[in-house]
Amino acid sequence: MLTIARLFGQSPFAPLQTHMNKVGSCVEKLTVLIASLASADMKTIQKLSTELSELEHEADLTKNDIRNHLPKSIFLPIDRGQFLEILAVQDSIADRTEEVGILLTLHPLENYPILAPAFTEFYGLALETFNSSLKIMREVVELIESSFGGIEAEKVKTMVEETAYKEHRAILAKHALLKQVFASGNSLAPPAFYLWMKVSEAISNIAEASERLANRIRMILELK
Repeated sequence: MLTIARLFGQSPFAPLQTHMNKVGSCVEKLTVLIASLASADMKTIQKLSTELSELEHEADLTKNDIRNHLPKSIFLPIDRGQFLEILAVQDSIADRTEEVGILLTLHPLENYPILAPAFTEFYGLALETFNSSLKIMREVVELIESSFGGIEAEKVKTMVEETAYKEHRAILAKHALLKQVFASGNSLAPPAFYLWMKVSEAISNIAEASERLANRIRMILELK
């Protein structure tokens, strides 16, 4: 894709930011899908899940274009392997959003009215973690201009620490949710219990990957 090739000419990080914006669209669609769970309308959930899968596919296409157009002779302010690792972590976030969307089409989330408060808090914290990593990726251009140093670098390091704390809170919220799921286990059919476990794990993976992405940027700063 010529557009991606031109982006490399602007900044080696511009394609990463383009891909991260695609990932952000997946997360936004998942958030809409999560909000629709209260209605228990499986047709709406299926429609949103399909739209989410289409967005994830767009992110995949962008990822492939970036890999295919990564010039071997390009001067990168970071190691080529680090660049591709960041791209892979971003892509894993999009993958997990699609996974959640597909899981939610398999079976209604039983006991949702009872578990909704804990689930909503958990997802909200996972979303905060992702948004924090998204902000960090948008700071990368400023980092390049400051040669990965100075006030801008310290600002990003602080943002990375905040992202890690948000991910920690998300995992604690996941544990609180799972305690409630286990407590109501006798009233859940086995498929419903399994679904709660899988959905919770996939959402926690979004938070964990977001925190890992932030840490990749922190590692780059430490090596400069």
